[in-house]
Amino acid sequence: MAFELPPLPYDYNALEPHMSAKTFEFHHDKHHAGYVNNLNNMVKDTPMADQSLEEVIREAFGDATKVGVFNNAAQIWNHTFYWNSMKPGGGGAPTGAIADKINADFGSFDKFKEEFKNAGVTQFGSGWAWLVLQNGTLKVTKTANAENPLVYNQIPLLTMDVWEHAYYLDYQNRRPDFAQAFIDSMINWDFVNQNLVAA
Repeated sequence: MAFELPPLPYDYNALEPHMSAKTFEFHHDKHHAGYVNNLNNMVKDTPMADQSLEEVIREAFGDATKVGVFNNAAQIWNHTFYWNSMKPGGGGAPTGAIADKINADFGSFDKFKEEFKNAGVTQFGSGWAWLVLQNGTLKVTKTANAENPLVYNQIPLLTMDVWEHAYYLDYQNRRPDFAQAFIDSMINWDFVNQNLVAA
């Protein structure tokens, strides 16, 4: 059973002007597809080929002989989660359970925005900013390269990709501007609420 590249949940140009169709074409069709192809080649004819992506990630994490497998599997998972973390007309203040939980655990939505943007902007080099649930409490975290909350027994609710290829065509070196646009105009709070309820 080969791993497959999931389609984007919206059209390439759906998040313009905040993120261009060209960014999605490169990011999804080249980068994301590349991780899928790499992983399939790496696990072909091994037991991992029949495992779920999450099982591969957890088994390969920390195994020096499976670094490449982990990196590609985790990047497939991270990107799929990232696409769903955004939607056309997204961003702004959340509603529903996640709004109440953010106010309870961060004190205010403004405090959450500050922490989340700071996590993305201060992640040195490539990585991700996350909103996670850990032991029943929301927290903002960041991970380097392909790492994600699954390997730290955290439940991911939202992510922002801060690898340069995620924003460079549209924002060049202005990562803070990208992070602000993500928060203000792209976050899919419906997806975050679904993840919180499922947790």
